[in-house]
Amino acid sequence: MADLTRLRGQRFLIIGRAGMDFYADPPGTRLEEATRFTTALGGSSANIAAGLTRLGCKAALVTRVSDDAVGRFCLNQLDHYGIDRQFVRPVGGEARNSLAVVETRLENTQSVIYRNNAADFAMCAEDVQGIPYDEFSALVTTGTVLAAEPSRSATFDAFARARDAGLPLIFDVDYRPYSWASAEEASEVYSKAAALCDVIIGNDVEFGFMAGQGKDGLEKARDLVREGAGIVVYKMGELGAITITKEGETRTGIFPTEALKPTGAGDSFMAGFLAALAQDRPLAKAVTRGSAAAAMVVARVGCAPAMPTQDELDQFIAGAQMQTPT
Repeated sequence: MADLTRLRGQRFLIIGRAGMDFYADPPGTRLEEATRFTTALGGSSANIAAGLTRLGCKAALVTRVSDDAVGRFCLNQLDHYGIDRQFVRPVGGEARNSLAVVETRLENTQSVIYRNNAADFAMCAEDVQGIPYDEFSALVTTGTVLAAEPSRSATFDAFARARDAGLPLIFDVDYRPYSWASAEEASEVYSKAAALCDVIIGNDVEFGFMAGQGKDGLEKARDLVREGAGIVVYKMGELGAITITKEGETRTGIFPTEALKPTGAGDSFMAGFLAALAQDRPLAKAVTRGSAAAAMVVARVGCAPAMPTQDELDQFIAGAQMQTPT
């Protein structure tokens, strides 16, 4: 296992997509009835990067974007959030950036995801070579980047290079079935990636999926720690989370909130959690801050623009109380 104290350098290298989100406006509007939309930066990796920069860390993104107006929108948004994009390259031809058309509604939320000829899947070995890995504090990725070639092989190449440089590897499972050729392939690839990583975060469905049909997802999470991972966070939605290390397991709850939508919780949890570890806060506090960030983001419009600042997160935690389900 890599030395997790390296996270204190607060400079994260993040692999994965940046996209464009369209939100039906005003909040509560159904997509089929919408006549007005707002735009925002999207894509799980870009959202995590935005969350980290808003919490005072530095983040650089490694991906491909389409060589068109939507790709340039994403580049402009990365600049807006202060995300280093020197490792983001445009790709031409038929490649297109990820586009999500979504509702800001809590019940029966509809989203339409366009991932045809996704530009981020065109990331190749060339994109991960020559990166000064030793200048970063950790390598972070989400599962979607592994769903197709050449980005899958490029990511595993980056894992090896980061490991040679002593970087902790951090993996958000982030299973999106529409991106994969089959569930069986996804389970195999995710298990391979998780076995290489030092910190793995996912929900109960995702760990159950990795474990295989009829098997226990929580036991899969425990196995990952037994096999070498330093931290595994097993999220259970409204039931809170179980944090697993070699020292034992800790159960935590959630922060009650008046949610506007169900989306953005995972990305904001990751950002709040990693930023807290980077600030040398105890693991339990890091989970608490990740949970608080998630509660804040689901109560706001958008994902990247909803990410809290350090002061906002501190104020929220000071005025709220975590509830542990019985």
